[in-house]
Amino acid sequence: MLPTLVGLDHLVVAVRDLDAAAEAWGALGFTLSPPGLHSAHIGSANYTMMFGEDYLELLGVVTPTPHNQALRDFVAMREGLDRAAFTTTDAAAGAEALRARGVDAVGPVDFGRPVALPDGTETEARFTVFRWPTSARVGGLGIFACQHHTRDAVWVPSLQAHANGVTRIKRLLVASDDPEGSAAGLAAAIEAAVRQEGEFRIVATGAGRGEIAFAPRAAIARLAGCAEDALPREGGAAMVLGTPKPRPTGFATGVAVIFEAP
Repeated sequence: MLPTLVGLDHLVVAVRDLDAAAEAWGALGFTLSPPGLHSAHIGSANYTMMFGEDYLELLGVVTPTPHNQALRDFVAMREGLDRAAFTTTDAAAGAEALRARGVDAVGPVDFGRPVALPDGTETEARFTVFRWPTSARVGGLGIFACQHHTRDAVWVPSLQAHANGVTRIKRLLVASDDPEGSAAGLAAAIEAAVRQEGEFRIVATGAGRGEIAFAPRAAIARLAGCAEDALPREGGAAMVLGTPKPRPTGFATGVAVIFEAP
């Protein structure tokens, strides 16, 4: 793995209406955090669904800024799985490691958001991120890395209990007409290995962390038990989440959610 990277940290679901999206995901049995407003230069807000080591983020634009241009471009086309974040232990060093490899890294960028705690008090969650350039999207998927400075403000215990029993992200499924090339692109970006399982090319992101798999849309649709046109031709299409209470595939904001044993 690229120096400082630990593994998959969270998945970003880009949405046009945050409150409507939160209602849709809540209907699938998730516990959502209170809405969070990011720093002014970021210009976005979110809801999160927290698990043991990773989480899902619903992200929407509040105020247009240069930082959220890529997010605005994405939701102008569709809602859904826009990007994947990797945990980094040092965002500044990670960005420099990319530049040393000739990659035009963006960042590091510092920001935060207020967090309302269950006891009625408020704290701040603080982050530093860097990202690969937009030109480095693989199979339509954006990638970046996130350093958490205040994990206790994000992984709040009461937010990790979900009615659907989900405890982790097992796999992100990305639709691609060229899964072999897309997987190779991601593997090169994060310095990881690729393995094949049938039509899927799978990139491991770190011990105990979720994987990212590329396959033709038809293969993902068969796994999810849905029509092909319910999924994007290219880009993040579905997620496989671990739960001791498996249930039928659900859909929210353009994403197929597949529930499997942990």
